[in-house]
Amino acid sequence: MNRLTIRARLTLVYGGLFLLAGLLLLGVTYVLLYQRLSGNAIISGTVSGLPPGVAAPPPDGQLFVRQIRDDITTDTRQTLIVQGGIALAVIAAAATAFGWLIAGRLLQPLHQVTATARRIANAPDRGLHERIALPGPHDEVKELADTFDLMLARLDHAFDGQRRFIANASHELRTPLTLNRTLLEVAVDPEDASPELRQLGRTLLAVNARHEQLIDGLLLLARSEREVTDRSFVDLADIVEHVTAQLPPGKAAVDSAPQEAPTTGNAVLLERLVHNLVENGVRHNLPDGGWVHVSCGTRPDGTVALTVSNTGPVVPRYEIPRLFEPFRRLGPERVAAGVPGAGLGLSIVGAVARAHGGRVRAEPRDGGGLVVTVILPIAPPDS
Repeated sequence: MNRLTIRARLTLVYGGLFLLAGLLLLGVTYVLLYQRLSGNAIISGTVSGLPPGVAAPPPDGQLFVRQIRDDITTDTRQTLIVQGGIALAVIAAAATAFGWLIAGRLLQPLHQVTATARRIANAPDRGLHERIALPGPHDEVKELADTFDLMLARLDHAFDGQRRFIANASHELRTPLTLNRTLLEVAVDPEDASPELRQLGRTLLAVNARHEQLIDGLLLLARSEREVTDRSFVDLADIVEHVTAQLPPGKAAVDSAPQEAPTTGNAVLLERLVHNLVENGVRHNLPDGGWVHVSCGTRPDGTVALTVSNTGPVVPRYEIPRLFEPFRRLGPERVAAGVPGAGLGLSIVGAVARAHGGRVRAEPRDGGGLVVTVILPIAPPDS
């Protein structure tokens, strides 16, 4: 019973109550008819119920009348039970079907609420602007829908405020960092600067560059959390070739096998997505002799896929979800000082993929390393 839908349960309740009421009505009718027929019985050797002035039949006739009366009574009872039961079954089936239609009609607003909630759940942080706006009388279902709309409005406002705060804070922090970099470059540039001063300046410049990289990553993360509305045609194969060609020689060999993978979106964000995946694969690799393989192409289900696999340390499967959180990486709880990168690479990848209506999945590779796959919608034929 618990596995049935509300519509099915309401239909069973309606049908069961109608059937019970019909059985009670049929039983009461049967009892009344039985009492009425018994009231016309032959009592003390005479036939009751005869019209005034009509003589009673002889004893043989009384027996014949009694037999006729018994036959009529039995036939009447059987007819009532059989035909009444058939009529009750037909009407109960019709009432059950009618109850199914009425239950579906009454539950239609709930289906609208469920559909809206499902669309928002499939597009977190980007579907919060949608509202149910349920029309109709102000009943319990409309009150539920209005409460849901109010919750969505508050969540949308909260997420917008969070994104604005990150963007504004990042912009405000870039100005003093740019000024610090300029002053440090001027201070360590003169030829009369001591070696200690130059070493200190280079160290501070590296720290400043790391902070600038962190701020740029936060800006990009705040930007990529929003849904991409201005879309253009992009072939992931072109981006893969461009990114792999621009990579400097590193400790890991990078090879690519791009195939045509047409999609739509923001070319700059998609280039950063590919760059972050490739850079992450190179950075978190073997000390020497490692490799990174990049491929892309279309899939039979009408999507395009970008796959980046690499050698590297063994990654436990339970650690993979944490790798897509900001400032998280395998091993340390947080990004430590002196470790290259800002800890935003994979979180930006996930945000960019979601902003383009796609998704990211990662799996540990046998022998160490990761296989990261980004799945995006394919470009429509007319794009």
